[in-house]
Amino acid sequence: MPREQRDIINSINLDAIGGANPNSEPEDNQKNKSLMSETWAYVWETIRIIIVSLAIIIPIRYYLVQPFFVKGASMEDNFHDGDYLLIDEISYRFNEPSRGDVIVFRYPENPSQYFIKRIIGLPGETVEVKNNRVTIYNSEFTGGFVLDESYLSSDQITVGDFSEVLDDDEYFVLGDNRRQSSDSRRWGPLEKGFITGKAFLRLWPFTRITKVSAIEY
Repeated sequence: MPREQRDIINSINLDAIGGANPNSEPEDNQKNKSLMSETWAYVWETIRIIIVSLAIIIPIRYYLVQPFFVKGASMEDNFHDGDYLLIDEISYRFNEPSRGDVIVFRYPENPSQYFIKRIIGLPGETVEVKNNRVTIYNSEFTGGFVLDESYLSSDQITVGDFSEVLDDDEYFVLGDNRRQSSDSRRWGPLEKGFITGKAFLRLWPFTRITKVSAIEY
């Protein structure tokens, strides 16, 4: 049979079985490869989003802002057990802690624990606790001045009868609930190195979302 006739017959036979081209790839395989390509593209994009998110969140979490759950009653009535706070960890790298700041710090006698208290005395000052009053002596007020602690509930009593001279890196801290607070009255001044940061925002409970305001004495 002439070659031309054989080519025509082969062409007819190929058309009869679906026009398959031995060099072409089945359509199902092409769809599977396309689906796999799209899947990997989605997975890679998800991984990229996670990496970028972690690159943003981790520095914020460990160097700028830290969440903190209040445990116990030592700061009532201003902060309650279960309150969810955000702690500013960066401000004290540029500014010194101020009197009245609510701070979170590592408990000096067990640094694995975190406490929350209010700064009462600053470095270099003398703090006197006597007759339910807190008196501060410093270079500006050599005769001392009594703190006006209007943020305390009316039934609070500041128990104690002593004075404490603070070193250049020490702070005197007290809980707002003076009746139920383990603070500088019991374990002494707090060194600055133990301070994590200051509370600046309460996020829980939702009904009490507030910025933690500075205290003016």
